[in-house]
Amino acid sequence: MVALSVTATQVLKGSSAIIEQGLAGATITAGQAVYKDTGVTPNKWKLADADLSAAAAGLNGVGIALNGAADGQPIDVQTGGNEFTIGAAAAPAAGTVYCVGATAGTVVPDTDLASDDYVVTLGVGDGTSKIVGGIKYTGVQHA
Repeated sequence: MVALSVTATQVLKGSSAIIEQGLAGATITAGQAVYKDTGVTPNKWKLADADLSAAAAGLNGVGIALNGAADGQPIDVQTGGNEFTIGAAAAPAAGTVYCVGATAGTVVPDTDLASDDYVVTLGVGDGTSKIVGGIKYTGVQHA
């Protein structure tokens, strides 16, 4: 499998979404996986990357961008809740666990993770356009 092809205009927060507002630290598109960079002041949201470092994988905060933004612009990030609509052209497969990918900002099936990638679960595909179950930085690296 490959990264989900996200339709940015269809990305929606879930009904129980936990939203964090902040500033983008890069050019971000709605539906991309992002992490909070606490090494800069003020903290900024950047594209999450499972094979870069624990911080870039989401150690200090991880979520899904709900809107697009350029560096320094406001961004809303869903960091928790039961589900979100990814609006993927290829619907998230039912029962497939989705994670932050090793290419910055991507959402991939957990089977795409390689050795030493950080496992950051975004939820489970419902077979339509939603990922359900919650966003979680695990701190575990793939074997």
